[in-house]
Amino acid sequence: MAKGRIWRLGADINTDLLAPGYAMKYPIPELARYCLESQVTRFSERVQPGDVLVADENFGCGSSRAQAVYVLKHLGIQAVIACSFSRIFYRNAFNFGLPLLVLEDNKGLEDELQVSIDLEQAIISVQGSELVFQASPIPSNLKTLIRSGGLMNLLQQQAKGA
Repeated sequence: MAKGRIWRLGADINTDLLAPGYAMKYPIPELARYCLESQVTRFSERVQPGDVLVADENFGCGSSRAQAVYVLKHLGIQAVIACSFSRIFYRNAFNFGLPLLVLEDNKGLEDELQVSIDLEQAIISVQGSELVFQASPIPSNLKTLIRSGGLMNLLQQQAKGA
């Protein structure tokens, strides 16, 4: 069970907000400095490993740049909870081992709250309260990707075992 602090965002958080085009020339550690800079003041300086993003509809829309996922992982984001995700972002996230939880009604998951996430059961619990949310279950094949740290790690593990 993972624990972390919530960063609450709105709808339509696109990949340009996560990995801005003007900074794409930089390596991931440098690119990460610009993540969500127009949405949250000094986000990259304040975010801590284990933190969680919570958003409304259409998280990860826009371009299909995989760097958006790399940046979130580099910053230590443990999961993203949203009402819905862009299809390409959804697939990229699991391919890189970043858990996504679909929770259509995420009211009550607000900035700064501490949550515990049980990825196996897709349950989000707000620490210090009785608020518990049941997200859509994560398919077993995607849980395997998360446990392996992403598709490339899974393939390498399978190749070593073959």
